[in-house]
Amino acid sequence: MKQFNDKNFVLETEVAQDLYHNHAAKMPIIDYHCHLNPEMVANNHQFKSITELWLGGDHYKWRAMRTNGVDEKYCTGKDTSDWEKFEKWAETVPYCFRNPLYHWTHLELKTAFGIDKLLSPKTAREIFDECNEKLKQPEFSARGLMKLYNVECVCTTDDPVDDLHNHIEYARHKAADDPVMIPAWRPDKAMNIEKSDFAKYVEQLAEVSGVNIVKFADMIDALQKRHDFFAENGCKLSDHGIEEFYDEDYTDSQIETIFEKAMRGQQLSKLEIRQFKNCFLTRMAEMDADADWTQQFHYGAIRDNNTRMFNALGPDTGFDSIGEFSTAKAMSKFLNNLEMEGKLTRTILYTLNPCANEVIATMLGNFQGGEPGKIQFGSGWWFNDQMDGMTKQLNALSVLGLLSRFVGMLTDSRSFLSYPRHEYFRRILCNLLGNDVEKGLLPDDRETLARMVEDISYNNARRYFRFY
Repeated sequence: MKQFNDKNFVLETEVAQDLYHNHAAKMPIIDYHCHLNPEMVANNHQFKSITELWLGGDHYKWRAMRTNGVDEKYCTGKDTSDWEKFEKWAETVPYCFRNPLYHWTHLELKTAFGIDKLLSPKTAREIFDECNEKLKQPEFSARGLMKLYNVECVCTTDDPVDDLHNHIEYARHKAADDPVMIPAWRPDKAMNIEKSDFAKYVEQLAEVSGVNIVKFADMIDALQKRHDFFAENGCKLSDHGIEEFYDEDYTDSQIETIFEKAMRGQQLSKLEIRQFKNCFLTRMAEMDADADWTQQFHYGAIRDNNTRMFNALGPDTGFDSIGEFSTAKAMSKFLNNLEMEGKLTRTILYTLNPCANEVIATMLGNFQGGEPGKIQFGSGWWFNDQMDGMTKQLNALSVLGLLSRFVGMLTDSRSFLSYPRHEYFRRILCNLLGNDVEKGLLPDDRETLARMVEDISYNNARRYFRFY
């Protein structure tokens, strides 16, 4: 019987072990999509406890705790102590067998704190105290943890109205061995015209850009100024969180009318909303192409399903789910329109619904050319960044595209302890290849396999994003 979480965790063959330990494990991390707080990086935040570091903002853990019957005050409560929250998480962990949280929890304890014990109510207090003692040490700061995990570069997620002062100050003062921190452009609030706060957001955008926004064309001018500002401060990557792709035809005059109605607070039809989003995403894609950025599209989530909890806690608190959208034709039309205009830049497509894996994997090949892997199938995202989800994504890409050109894993996380997800991914990748060699499906060509693993782990992303 194999031991849990040993040095060959997930690695079932000698080939897999060689590929991981001698190749994948040594590669730096380029975490090209995450939700870390840039201020914590810039100020080298020192965490007051393992609870702040581990449970603060982690809606994955909150969902598990709620499912286990834990009262909300131990998840997001303001008047509950760090120990009480940690204790409730420790009570939940033994019920997480076969959930990726069980693997992540113990990988993080082992790799960050050197704790090779199973978290449970019996071990909770000693693990809590040991972690907190170590967190007092300078090397367990935000940047210290990034260095521990060999993070070379991290891309945060930033709104066009952000002043990027944390990025600017960090770039000026960071040490030579500190990770690079780059902003990433996320203009969702400017796209979501159906939201009640849309007009207020446009006012913010007008203020920071210095553009008097009366028409949609004015808003695009304002966004172009902010896009240029982001570019001046190192940004080379955009991201869009969308339910689905849109292909409704529109005219410029229709978009202006829709924009004016939204600014007056008038209700829009579903068609008008979709026309606006199609137009907006097209304008953003054109900006990205002109600036030689990479664009990302994360689609397929139904967000804020629980209205009562959304009203109490706000977004991104663990009440989202996988959606079902028939979006293949719209995606094709959107990409094709950009291609026809010579405005299709490097693009990464992420689907939250694994039923669309083959849709994405076959869509890529329609628009490739000019450079290796120009159009990418993004890694298993959110509910899919676990063993089964990542394996399905890797298999679909392998069969229908070129796995060797894949730009690899990201954390998509708000936690500085999430970097073992890169390790988890690399172990799964190496195991997949090792098993194919074992079965005679691939030759035991270690040189080619090693290059492939190192490229997917790091080199492909380094070449693809052109961050530096």
